[in-house]
Amino acid sequence: MYNIYAVSDATGRTAEGVLRAALTQYDDSQVTIRRYGGVRTASRVREIVLEARDEGGFVVHTLVSAELRRAMLTEGRAANVATIDLMGPMLARLSELLAAQPRAEPGLFEIFDPAYLQRIDAIDFTVWHDDGRNTHDLDKAEIVLVGVSRTSKTPLSIYLAYRGWRVANVPLVLNVEPPAQLFKLPRRRVVGLVVKPERLVELRHVRAEHLKTSPLGYADLEYIRQEVVYAYQIFDRRRDWPLVDVTTKPIEETAAEVVALMGGTGRADKPDFEAS
Repeated sequence: MYNIYAVSDATGRTAEGVLRAALTQYDDSQVTIRRYGGVRTASRVREIVLEARDEGGFVVHTLVSAELRRAMLTEGRAANVATIDLMGPMLARLSELLAAQPRAEPGLFEIFDPAYLQRIDAIDFTVWHDDGRNTHDLDKAEIVLVGVSRTSKTPLSIYLAYRGWRVANVPLVLNVEPPAQLFKLPRRRVVGLVVKPERLVELRHVRAEHLKTSPLGYADLEYIRQEVVYAYQIFDRRRDWPLVDVTTKPIEETAAEVVALMGGTGRADKPDFEAS
């Protein structure tokens, strides 16, 4: 597990949101994000950098204070900790273009962009309901994704969450009964993800190589076919659940299809995928 520190003199949500958006590009990345908001002193910056050093992590920050950005750079170099400044280069370029200096007041974005807070809430919910966790309140999810292992449930969930949807995902495991709460959800809430067995073999071999584990069983074609058959048996219990074949689809296309199936393309509080 790798630690990344999201640091800000406001809430830290912007840094964390950018990190989570980037992490969707990596399959099952073994990363823990530690968010530190309200960082307003150089001494606090140093504390976080030293913690990152001790844990073998690095820092991503959105500090608007030039003084704190300098402190972060200095402390990072001294401790041999990588620090990534998401805000400084943008502020510098905008200052050139606008011929004006930034106000350097933390928290202004949250004040003027309530939709941003909605996205962060969706991301928090989705992370806490990933891979079958906290199924006791599945009814609070706007979208629930169901499928066997390696059907892109987690990256798709985060992609949708970053666009404001509260998403949960539930894995289907051969001969293991899914949570009862799943079958109590109303129509247009659950989507089944399916993929051709041959493609699953490829995906799982890659996953096994990444984890340096044996692919036997997990990536065996006959076992995967049994999993797929079992998944369809589960789907048959709720014929109103639409199915999306993710065999050859990129995340963006799958997400657009899921939202359309949920009847959500016209919701004013969710971004239009065609415009994103």
